[in-house]
Amino acid sequence: MLKSLYSGVSGMKGFQTKLDVIGNNVANVNTVGFKKGRVMFQDIISQNMAGATAPSGERGGVNPKQIGLGVKIGSIDTVFTPGSPMTTNVGTDLTIDGDAFFIVSPEANNGANFLTRAGNFTRDASGDLVTSNGFYVMGVNDAGDTVKINIKSDEKAGMPFTSYSIDSNGYIYVVREDGESGKLAYDTNTQEYYLNNTNDQTNNISLATAVVSNPGGLTKVGNTFFQVSGNSGPAVPSRIEDNKGGTINAGVLEMSNVDLTEEFTEMIVAQRGFQANARTITTSDSILEEVVNLKR
Repeated sequence: MLKSLYSGVSGMKGFQTKLDVIGNNVANVNTVGFKKGRVMFQDIISQNMAGATAPSGERGGVNPKQIGLGVKIGSIDTVFTPGSPMTTNVGTDLTIDGDAFFIVSPEANNGANFLTRAGNFTRDASGDLVTSNGFYVMGVNDAGDTVKINIKSDEKAGMPFTSYSIDSNGYIYVVREDGESGKLAYDTNTQEYYLNNTNDQTNNISLATAVVSNPGGLTKVGNTFFQVSGNSGPAVPSRIEDNKGGTINAGVLEMSNVDLTEEFTEMIVAQRGFQANARTITTSDSILEEVVNLKR
């Protein structure tokens, strides 16, 4: 009888966790780049009342007799299906049509890198391309060097940029004050940003992206950022055309992949499951009360 009490408790705890995950999904239904979670259950070890026996010439086989001891959380997965696109027509709003992630960092050089699908970027007062909370959006050159993206001026020519755009491969096209146009580049020797319209493309900067072998293994660290873990695989910064991670679309944002219809359905299932497990406990308690009252 006590087994049913503890099984009911384990079920209530499991469905409470499921409701917590659903609540977080619903709360982030309008969060750019958010990836929903889901809870998967597993049964706990079963008590063997009698083992199985193989069939013999005189008697057939007998199945094992087992009593389950409740339920536990098997996993809480992050689902990386694509979210719905939202057109904004803002040049620094970017989305990736593919499996790649943008790379952002709290420091301009040698900082810890984070991955994100939220492309609501902007330029700060220094001309750096940053996230909404001030993290630098990283760029990469042909040598694989990562550097922050500064779209302010041609430091070699001493002239500011008047306009810019980002293409599907993440290259930044800039127009200088004198009307010259080309790709944004960074000289690692002089540490200067400049307009490059020559045939030497090695210093050109494109948005740094990364593809991991197991996105579900990434760790959520808040602010719609992810961090690599031991089970996600490495995230090597590279051009999106090199890692085959898809294409970059400007003026579009990837919204949350939360489906409210699905979440509300799962909420009903979790609510009824919680109630059913609670009823198991109250029913077991009523039976125990009858047992206690057998001798009065």
